[in-house]
Amino acid sequence: MKWDRWLAIFFLTAGIGYASYSGVNYILQLQVVEKTENQTHPPSLQTKKGDVEKSEDVLWRTVPTMERPKKGEHFADLVIPRLEAKIPIIEGTNEDELERGVGHYSKSVLPGEPDNAVLSGHRDTVFRQMGNMQLGDELRVVTIRETFVYVIQKMWTTDALDRTVIVPREKPVLTLTTCYPFSYIGPAPERYIIEAHLTKRLTNSD
Repeated sequence: MKWDRWLAIFFLTAGIGYASYSGVNYILQLQVVEKTENQTHPPSLQTKKGDVEKSEDVLWRTVPTMERPKKGEHFADLVIPRLEAKIPIIEGTNEDELERGVGHYSKSVLPGEPDNAVLSGHRDTVFRQMGNMQLGDELRVVTIRETFVYVIQKMWTTDALDRTVIVPREKPVLTLTTCYPFSYIGPAPERYIIEAHLTKRLTNSD
């Protein structure tokens, strides 16, 4: 009987010790996981007034307070300093909209939002001088509340059926498209593309 008691005490003590070890080990594992998650997903950036132009990270993630325009609505202007041009931006890219200005592809985001905002225009009207643009030129989209300043990064020609110019992008991009060659008679076989990246957001004064 004495040996039975000692064995019982031994196994009881060993069980308590193992349970304690397992509990402590589990807590330590949770702390490691929590620490790793915090490093992988840092807290959201806290910004002060004036930080928007200083931080590209904030710039890319800040969405403008602009309501989605209705089809056919003139909701902004495209200002091209090099060409001394100011062109109405109309929601939609049907012929009715393109006759009134630059058409905003309705399935793309609005200018200023993270992703790819696509604008189209006729080569013989609003975009007839598009071939004079240069890398580094500014494009400004002016709305009632804000002005979005883009800088041209790329210019190229592509097939008229190339849909890759309207694919989503990670950063705020403004894509301009028009028919090419500029002097072509009849339906042009190619498209001339300008890609510009958002660099500033300016609040319009009253």
